Amino acid sequence: MKVAFAAIIIFLTASLAACASAVGRGGPELGEESVRYGVVTRIEAVELEGDHQLGLGTVLGAAAGGVIGHQIGGGSGRNVGTVLGVIGGGLAGNAIENRYVDRRSGQHIFVKLDGGGSVTVTQPADAALRVGDRVVIQGGGRDARVVRG
Repeated sequence: MKVAFAAIIIFLTASLAACASAVGRGGPELGEESVRYGVVTRIEAVELEGDHQLGLGTVLGAAAGGVIGHQIGGGSGRNVGTVLGVIGGGLAGNAIENRYVDRRSGQHIFVKLDGGGSVTVTQPADAALRVGDRVVIQGGGRDARVVRG
């Protein structure tokens, strides 16, 4: 029974890792991407939360959640509690790591667009960007990036 239980824990942890890595894949995607041109009018330093999909926080959280969940109930209820503890602990550990442990510097960049209007983009810090720089805003939404143009 303990071997089957350990196999379930390993399977769930591996499944959580696979889901996280599928969500966080980078690289160019097929299709169209908007590109806008403008001039940087202001840059504010900010602190960004981490964006790791699977890290030490996830593993430690899953292990702790499994131990705590295993204390609940008996028989098949104990197994359900353990599985739910692993999943919940992994999610909580990942959230804690990204929010409090894995912080990094970033910039909130204000750009006056050539066609009129303005836009702001928050992204990881780029020491090469300065107020007055001619820039290109690539993409949109959460994927928008300001680069020197």
